[in-house]
Amino acid sequence: MKILWAPWRIKYILQPKDEGCFLCKAFKEENDAENLVVYRGEKAFVVMNKYPYNNGHLLIAPYRHVPDIVDLHDDEMLEIMALTRLMVKTLRNVLKPDGFNIGLNLGRASGAGLEDHIHFHVVPRWIGDTNFMPVISETKVIPESLADTYRKILEGLKEVIK
Repeated sequence: MKILWAPWRIKYILQPKDEGCFLCKAFKEENDAENLVVYRGEKAFVVMNKYPYNNGHLLIAPYRHVPDIVDLHDDEMLEIMALTRLMVKTLRNVLKPDGFNIGLNLGRASGAGLEDHIHFHVVPRWIGDTNFMPVISETKVIPESLADTYRKILEGLKEVIK
């Protein structure tokens, strides 16, 4: 038997599951490092996904707790798209991906894990990042800790925003 060693994951596995919206909690608290908030705009913010598909997987959400794209005000939608562009530029500089998946899931049938607070995903992709591990063993390897990726993104943002 082969063992995949990822000791940082136990913290998330064992922690009590929060009641309520993790996005609302993340932006209301003033502990951005713990909540992995990488950027705060006027109408929306960016947070790292604690259970990423790939390193650098980001969520971009409005501050308002709304479930659907049709509920977004024009200024929220504009800022979400501007933040998406900013994050793509930053991730390109910092992580050097070969491409991106960008999108959102509306409703449970689409795969939304959090249905009540709309959020867009920005997932960096590398050629070959889908390999035998997820296909054969249903296991995804994330090669860098969340804390290290968080620091890289914050530093990269400083360079892009100059």
